Amino acid sequence: MTTQEILQAAQGAKLPLALADADTKNAALEAMAVALIAAQDKILDANKQDVKNARGRVSDVMLDRLALTPGRLTDMAKGMREVAALPDPVGAVLRKIVRPNGLLIEKTAVPMGVIAIIYESRPNVTSDAAALAIKAGSACILRCGRDAWASCHAIVEALRAGLRRVRLPECAVGLIEDTSHASANELMTADGLVDLLIPRGGAGLIRACVENATVPCIQTGTGICHVYVDKAADLEMAVDIVENAKTSRPSVCNAEEALLVHRDVAAQFLPMLKARFVDARAAAGITPVELHLDARAAAIIDGVPAAPQDFDTEYLDYKLSVAVVDDVDAAIAHIAKHSTHHSEAIVTADAAAAQRFTTCVDSAAVYVNASTRFTDGGEFGLGCEMGISTQKLHARGPMGLAELCTYKYIVHGNGQVRGGSSAKMSCYTNK
Repeated sequence: MTTQEILQAAQGAKLPLALADADTKNAALEAMAVALIAAQDKILDANKQDVKNARGRVSDVMLDRLALTPGRLTDMAKGMREVAALPDPVGAVLRKIVRPNGLLIEKTAVPMGVIAIIYESRPNVTSDAAALAIKAGSACILRCGRDAWASCHAIVEALRAGLRRVRLPECAVGLIEDTSHASANELMTADGLVDLLIPRGGAGLIRACVENATVPCIQTGTGICHVYVDKAADLEMAVDIVENAKTSRPSVCNAEEALLVHRDVAAQFLPMLKARFVDARAAAGITPVELHLDARAAAIIDGVPAAPQDFDTEYLDYKLSVAVVDDVDAAIAHIAKHSTHHSEAIVTADAAAAQRFTTCVDSAAVYVNASTRFTDGGEFGLGCEMGISTQKLHARGPMGLAELCTYKYIVHGNGQVRGGSSAKMSCYTNK
């Protein structure tokens, strides 16, 4: 099918989904999860081919993002069931107003309609996005990168089988077959066919969507995430947090890319960092972290001299930019200059420093004594997420079910008419 045909088909799914009650949608998600696991062999075979084709063209950490395993498929199904267990957002009355003239005004959550997601080589996004959209009463149009297309196609076929089982339109989940730039541009300009566009990927993709989209578009984040180690930090705790934020999964947007260290503890902390990140990892036969050091850090430990652009780079790899700063205000200023407003953390035992940091740092998630890797829909109790918004209007941070709904005002009257200050109100009663 062409992109336009897929979009037109999704229009036909809007009303059945909007009318579906919570039990029907939850049954659909359960059927989709069951179908996903039932199709495990087919999905894994397709994924092996994707990984084989991508090997040598992308980095090892990007191959990890692309790869599926039985365990990852189990987690994908689990995520769908967690979404099913969440309250249905559709129909929730967000605000109720009773006017002096008797009008009852209810601000009510309603489905978005058709949600399009452009993403790259992360097949798990396919089931996450579909589950959230269906639960939020919307059709979902998926456009993945070419490296993951076979995997995503196999996943979508399974999800559509689950929809058929509960007699919801299978076109409620569609996968764009064209992986060229042309199809992305079609989605960006599909006025009247796409109600919300969400890009998930690198800076180039997000910039292209924000600059070229004529449909409503959420700016999701590239993640130049910072951890600041304050002079009052527990340094052992700080090493653990920095290690988790950087190395637990460096290819994701909530991974740390820059480390800031207070000058008073730099001479003690940076050797601890190097011992953990470089020496211990090399001795264990795992990839050491390449430390890109500013001049003050380089005077304490060995590493790669930091180039000016390093602090504006989302590495998505075993690389970390490191700078020594004078105090918490210098850390805040550095973050304001280089951050993408995704996730930042301070490690400190000083409540005043923590308060200043959380007040002044303008990012979607700001942590005190915890890893940035928690910026995730599942970790925030949202089931899973459609993306992490770094903008401020409509949605910010992990986008769960509430952020995938819009609202309308439903107004209940009893014959009220508006006619100016001298108008009389008529009140009709049932007889």
